[in-house]
Amino acid sequence: MQMTEYAGRDGLREMQELTQRIWSPASRLHLGDLAWERSANAGRADGWRTAVWRDDEQVVAWAWLAQPGHLLMTVDPARPELAATVVEWFRAAADGPGLAAGVLETEQHLLAALEAAGFRRQDDAPYYTHHWISLDDLAEPVVPEGLTLRHVRVDEVAQRAAVHRAAWSDVAPSTMGEEAMGEVMSTWPYRPELDWVVENEAGEFVASALIWLDEQHQVGLVEPVGVATAYRRRGLGQAVNLAALYALREAGGTRAVVCPRGDDGYPQARALYQSIGFRPGLRTLHLLLG
Repeated sequence: MQMTEYAGRDGLREMQELTQRIWSPASRLHLGDLAWERSANAGRADGWRTAVWRDDEQVVAWAWLAQPGHLLMTVDPARPELAATVVEWFRAAADGPGLAAGVLETEQHLLAALEAAGFRRQDDAPYYTHHWISLDDLAEPVVPEGLTLRHVRVDEVAQRAAVHRAAWSDVAPSTMGEEAMGEVMSTWPYRPELDWVVENEAGEFVASALIWLDEQHQVGLVEPVGVATAYRRRGLGQAVNLAALYALREAGGTRAVVCPRGDDGYPQARALYQSIGFRPGLRTLHLLLG
């Protein structure tokens, strides 16, 4: 067994390799989750630590301090004994009190290792719920007159970053700049034809939806979606999602998953997805040490 540590974005493809190889509907993470989180946060991820475990040449586990004191991990279910090794690494690598981890409720080998190390479920904490949709029968996307649906071009990095900021600066200003969006758009398996926007008459993007396709499993992850605050309540979130889902079907996808908050602390996102036809499935669990 060999373990390699990385900082920043390094190690992403190894993480995606394992995530794709063992993926099923009972997995918490899709390879698109890793592509988005590590590329979108590349500018502030220099100190984030990652460990990857290999048996011969095959990746069998990885761990990522996605933020200080918080663990994301994937362990091959065929090697459940490695989950304890990953948790031990996390406790040694993380700084400060309040260590936390998140798993999907079906990832029992991860849950058992965390609980054996003293982590306890926080059932009153915010959580996320996988929502699923088949691409067989999609509604038609419609936008108001003067607005246009289309996919992004590879040279539109600045405009794509701008619409993300416009949609995600409600609570605090978004840090998504042109460099970070460039990282997103150059990270596998990004495809511009699966990155859809609503464009106004002035040529500004006012809503967006990005889908990451896992070709092996024919499943797309919707992440992220946003509508500029001045253009909300016009059905643009539904329309841009549906347009991206149609494109996913044309690219060979058969279904899609999205992971909004499942608790009532932030119900707006799941209401949007359910209005399109997504239906809830498994939920995440949040655990704290002690």
